[in-house]
Amino acid sequence: MKVDVLLGLQWGDEGKGKIVDFLAPKYNVVARFQGGPNAGHTLEFDGHKHVLHQIPSGIFRKNICNVVGNGVVLDPIIFKEEIDKLSPFQVDVSKNLFVSKKAQLILPTHRLLDAADEQAKGAKKIGSTLKGIGPTYRDKTSRNGLRVGDILSPNFKEKYDALVSRHKVQLSAYDFEYDLQSMEEEWFGAIEFMKALTLVESEHYINQQISSSSSILAEGAQGSLLDIDFGSYPFVTSSTTMAAGVCTGLGVAPSSIGEVFGIFKAYCTRVGSGPFPTELHDEVGEELRREGKEFGATTGRPRRCGWLDLPALRYAIMLNGVTQLFMMKADVLNIFKEIQICTEYKLEDGSVTRDFPYEANAGTV
Repeated sequence: MKVDVLLGLQWGDEGKGKIVDFLAPKYNVVARFQGGPNAGHTLEFDGHKHVLHQIPSGIFRKNICNVVGNGVVLDPIIFKEEIDKLSPFQVDVSKNLFVSKKAQLILPTHRLLDAADEQAKGAKKIGSTLKGIGPTYRDKTSRNGLRVGDILSPNFKEKYDALVSRHKVQLSAYDFEYDLQSMEEEWFGAIEFMKALTLVESEHYINQQISSSSSILAEGAQGSLLDIDFGSYPFVTSSTTMAAGVCTGLGVAPSSIGEVFGIFKAYCTRVGSGPFPTELHDEVGEELRREGKEFGATTGRPRRCGWLDLPALRYAIMLNGVTQLFMMKADVLNIFKEIQICTEYKLEDGSVTRDFPYEANAGTV
């Protein structure tokens, strides 16, 4: 069997949770391949609304195995909180939740570094969720990070202390006050909790499932226009949000990718800073926000709203090799007698393009 992929084609918040909840019963495995607690998937199950940040969206179905892949960055505290919230719904994570030993750990000092860095940027801040995502991926690529599998090592505390010492040196460069001790107590408590979970070499697990003809859905977080390479850089996330990220985030071959489900809204939204060519700064934008209930599932921040951007959508479809499209929230537009759609961009030099240009990253279209 192939690995099908579900991902967002805009700046996140496209309604992926609703679609994955619809598709999940068709699959044996649902797996997260990138991101962390900076993204929230909202879904309904048995009449209850749930917001999941790090746990795959198939968790409420007993016959689905849920995998947190190596491409994910995990905050143990938030992970434990999410699991604790599942207990009233008879979810047995010991049987249907598997965590990659190669997933990176978000330390308390990663969150402090994130906050200090964002504060130092002042008016040029990128709109970080302050969950420590960027600093964690930074440690991963510089080969300094701690991984889930390290918590089983007898010298884990030694590794932790060494990394925290490095972080304290970095924090000393900022005018930033913090209380690390209280954060650490809760963090190490969550680490002990994680030791009781099923920790696996997820690349082997996923490929064994492929070989045994299990159906697998790879669940993306955020959106394609936040991709570290192809998004509106530098106002992007720190991971690969494209379908290609499934290969490195789960450890599967490109030839194993099957359907690619692309989710987009009938209009556009964005949280935080960054270019947004079709953004509405008037009452129409406010109406979209109110009618669409456009507030972040993770941060609660009001989302910026604008008309559908076709050049950006075509770009995301091209890069992901989308095979099926799902349009969400078209009903929100019923309040308008007339809607607008962006079909092309006018650049600073007066030329017109239907492609998503480099200039879009600089906000000069």
